[in-house]
Amino acid sequence: MPARTDLWLQNLADERDGAALYEGLARLEKNPERARSFAELAEGERRHADIWLRKLQREGAEVPPDRPSPRIRALLWLARRLGTTAVLPYVVEAEAGDADKYSRQGGDAAPLADEERAHQAVLTGLGTGQPLEARAAIAVRERWHRGGRAGSIRAAVFGMNDGLVSNLALVLGVAGAGAESHALVVTGLAGLLAGSFSMAVGEYTSVASQRDILRRQVELERRELDEAPEEEAAELALIFKQKGLSTEQASRTAAELLKNPEHALDTLVREELGLDPTDLGSPWAAAGSSLVTFATGAAIPLAPFLFLRDRPAVLAATVAAGVVLAAVGGLVGFLSGTPVWKAAGRMVGLAAVAAGATWLVGRLFSAAVS
Repeated sequence: MPARTDLWLQNLADERDGAALYEGLARLEKNPERARSFAELAEGERRHADIWLRKLQREGAEVPPDRPSPRIRALLWLARRLGTTAVLPYVVEAEAGDADKYSRQGGDAAPLADEERAHQAVLTGLGTGQPLEARAAIAVRERWHRGGRAGSIRAAVFGMNDGLVSNLALVLGVAGAGAESHALVVTGLAGLLAGSFSMAVGEYTSVASQRDILRRQVELERRELDEAPEEEAAELALIFKQKGLSTEQASRTAAELLKNPEHALDTLVREELGLDPTDLGSPWAAAGSSLVTFATGAAIPLAPFLFLRDRPAVLAATVAAGVVLAAVGGLVGFLSGTPVWKAAGRMVGLAAVAAGATWLVGRLFSAAVS
């Protein structure tokens, strides 16, 4: 009995957290349709929570107060500052975890797994700004449609992690070959600058190319609207049907919208392509962000060599990198709802393999030439 009630208490806490998160996102979301979707998800989580609450009450178990966990408060804090879309990847991961959890539990929990997967599909659609079924149907005909961008939080984590691991591996590889402290400082600084500028140039080129492609997509949509308005009207009607309108209402709405070609184009671009035509991304902003995040990470293993020498500097650089990687990995795990120790250990372990391999190569090279 205690084991079963403990499981129900955890399910109740998870569902309450989900409801609090979606209710918070609904309040923060400025787009009325997206806010309504978040509110509907919150209602679903509340229904799930009521299931476990009733079970616990029948067993006479003590139920804790309904307060959001630190993770939920952290996600809402980020959403207030970065927007609701920035935290959606972590929310989607949590929904996937809930679905898997209920599938494993079986019994009364099994039907909830399908609902959690449905929530995951809705969240994925919110991340792209489109109804999934309509987008898939349209993409069959228009293969040039593309979508999907990395979240800003993940991009920052990737940039910092890349700079830290690559420069740590570089410095340790040269240290393993027996280089002196001065050479290690020069090597680390060169790695920081080279990597930062390389990341910035690569990101600028990537975003600039993406902007060109997206602009081309907008122009293709404009041409289709001019040359085949009937097909575009059908696409709009399909989208509106997926949003809940009847066939007659969807067709009428699409016909009215097509009376103003610019408004129709704006709607098609947003709904079909998942794009905001006024915000296609800045290559300069992307380049600057990549440069800063990479340089920040690369500076961590370099800093000890500015104050220490030889083995103490190598040990300090390794420890500093390990601490920062564990903290970043733990934060990512905390936000995504995975065990903090597992996420931190994975990030530190992979970095240790990379740095250890380069150090070993440096040692072998030193032994071979000596």
